[in-house]
Amino acid sequence: MCFLPPVSQDARSPTESYFMWLWHSRLYLYSAAAHLLIPYSNLCIETKEVHVSGVKIFYGSQTGTAKGFANELSEEVKSLGLPAEVIDMKDYDPDDQLADECISKSVCVFLVATYTDGQPTENAEWFCKWLEEASTDFRYGKTYLKGLRYAVFGLGNSVYVGHYNTVCKNVDKWLWMLSGRRIMTRGEGDCNVVKSLNGSIQADFLTWKVKFLNRLKTLAKGEKKSCSGKCKTEGSCKNKRKERQEEEKKASPQNNSSEDDLVESSSDEDESGLPDEKKTVLDVEDLGNIMNSVKKSKEESQRDGQMVKLSKLNGVQKIEDEGERREMITPALREALTKQGYKLIGSHSGVKLCRWTKSMLRGRGGCYKHTFYGIESHRCMETTPSLACANKCVFCWRHHTNPVGTEWRWKMDPAEKILEDALEKHQNMIRQFRGVPGVKPDRYEEGLAVKHCALSLVGEPIMYPEINNFIRLLHHHQISSFLVTNAQFPQEIRYNLVPVTQLYVSVDASTQDSLKKIDRPLFKDFWPRFLDSLKALGEKKQRTVYRLTLVKSWNVEEMQAYSELIALGQPDFIEVKGVTYCGESSASSLTMANVPWHQEVVTFVQQLADMLPEYEIACEHEHSNCLLIAHTKFKMDGEWWTWIDYERFQELIQAYDESGGQQTFSALDYVAKTPSWALFGAQEQGFDPAETRFQRRNKSKDISGC
Repeated sequence: MCFLPPVSQDARSPTESYFMWLWHSRLYLYSAAAHLLIPYSNLCIETKEVHVSGVKIFYGSQTGTAKGFANELSEEVKSLGLPAEVIDMKDYDPDDQLADECISKSVCVFLVATYTDGQPTENAEWFCKWLEEASTDFRYGKTYLKGLRYAVFGLGNSVYVGHYNTVCKNVDKWLWMLSGRRIMTRGEGDCNVVKSLNGSIQADFLTWKVKFLNRLKTLAKGEKKSCSGKCKTEGSCKNKRKERQEEEKKASPQNNSSEDDLVESSSDEDESGLPDEKKTVLDVEDLGNIMNSVKKSKEESQRDGQMVKLSKLNGVQKIEDEGERREMITPALREALTKQGYKLIGSHSGVKLCRWTKSMLRGRGGCYKHTFYGIESHRCMETTPSLACANKCVFCWRHHTNPVGTEWRWKMDPAEKILEDALEKHQNMIRQFRGVPGVKPDRYEEGLAVKHCALSLVGEPIMYPEINNFIRLLHHHQISSFLVTNAQFPQEIRYNLVPVTQLYVSVDASTQDSLKKIDRPLFKDFWPRFLDSLKALGEKKQRTVYRLTLVKSWNVEEMQAYSELIALGQPDFIEVKGVTYCGESSASSLTMANVPWHQEVVTFVQQLADMLPEYEIACEHEHSNCLLIAHTKFKMDGEWWTWIDYERFQELIQAYDESGGQQTFSALDYVAKTPSWALFGAQEQGFDPAETRFQRRNKSKDISGC
């Protein structure tokens, strides 16, 4: 539209006429200008501010669980349309890089596991050391990480009392001390399925992850400024609602301090005396889920406080309501153990076919127990009624996939069912060798009839509350019993355990420091327990054995200390075996360099035997890198009697049971003569001449097994 200046009757200058026209047309000019400016104003409104530039996920992992969680979380973050980066802590220099995260608008997530004695994992050692020192170093200052937004999730095991999730608590504290800002409450995952709030560490992480992703969405949209409390509409003011909730909380007698602790964190530890104004405030929308966890925890506490009764079989305490307990084998654990070849039984037991069973089915020789004690390896079933253990030994065959614990806190299957399923699964594994080239038909038929049971598969069988019933059932089926314990349950050995064919105790080290380093026990009083277990073993009348595992550069130099432990327990036999390397494991630093040569084991045994006045070297099994030292009472008229008369043992144990334990017997009552080929110094070096020696081509490592 075009506007022309009006023609005045008076004579005016052009300039005056122009300004008069602008004045009269001002309304139209304003409208036109508004139409021109609207597109630009819309453009400014549509421009979004970036509140979260991405997520950086740091992990400290020893066995790979934290790393797996980090990758899982990364994919979830990316699905929200945000960049995510997974970072191994050992590849990150906090001194040069961490301060940059304060201005990058990123969110940092720390997934950290707690390792031995509450220490960080190997890949997180430097990061945690730097963070600890920086938190108290005046050169960095208390505001060094101001602007850093972070969240922490820890991986721990509550059976390690005093060290549970120590690392994640420390990382959270140190970041806070440097003025980092928590975006949500610290999460703590528990490998102990009994105490885990959600049933497993995987479920704990899933619960925390859901909360984190919801929190991340809120941050990405931009957090609203906190209300001043001067809203016109009182009902919509969060601050006033919060005040009312606090008043109601104070007035309610049901809300105690223990609930507060559970709401703030899954641990019982306070925030190390931090000021209240720095504590994390929970989102209102999270309270429902958290209170459910509180309720669940209360119910578990009530169950833990139920009346206990003594087992009629062996006096081990157990909760009456077994239906309320959790299963030992979680889905993740079941998957891991199944991959390793376990045949799992019920909720806490397993059976596995030993490689020596397969070997003897083919007529290729048996294990060292065949050489030392006359066990028929193809008729031996390796099983356990408890996959849980009280140690996490560095040479664990199972790479620490089995659960750990110091007492029985899981659901319990009956001994009859465990044995029935174990025999069935073992026989099914034997049947898979029917018609296999090289398998001898007579050995195959014999293998279907189990004659021996090695309770040494994994874990601590003596922890199973009905272990005595299980042993009695074995004997009732004419099956001999070979039970191995890790010397952490002296009372069970001394008072509760019924006679077994042969009782073993693992003596993996001879000093307190080396035992802690090698076995990594859960009990704080592990050394007194260990010594008392050896004393209890010496009080047994049946056959007893020390199992010494030599780990080169770890425990082979402790000769005098070993001799003192042998004098303490006076075992009938001492098995000395070089450690078996079972492949690389992130949970252990053991390598092939720690495996002693057979001649090194022989030298050690000869030196040890010279220090023991009542013992001599009796047998050798070169193929297993193992030798047997025997008490001289088993050397009669110059001949060794280390083998077992299994039929005689069954007669003796039957008389013992029928007499209610009155008719006792000793180790010398069921001995058998040791064949010449099994003796130390024999040309066969412990290999049965009735068998055919088989050598693998291009054998790269020792897989000799038990």
